[in-house]
Amino acid sequence: MNEHILLAYVHSASALQRIPLPAAQAERVAAHLQRTAAMAALLDAAELAPHDEVVEIYCPAPFPPEAPTTAAEPKGQTHER
Repeated sequence: MNEHILLAYVHSASALQRIPLPAAQAERVAAHLQRTAAMAALLDAAELAPHDEVVEIYCPAPFPPEAPTTAAEPKGQTHER
């Protein structure tokens, strides 16, 4: 990505959100954004198959937490403790 385009984007985004951003800070933000875009391009170019994904699928814990069951208790039934 062109650094001038990224710098213009950073200035536009900060102005849109009404965040004052000095020129030196805007240049640092644009540099970080350029590095992030480069890393994303590397990941995007990697040829991976679905089985290459090692992260487990997110499964949130039940809320409110369920009381643990014992082997003698059928699942879903708990006794007072």
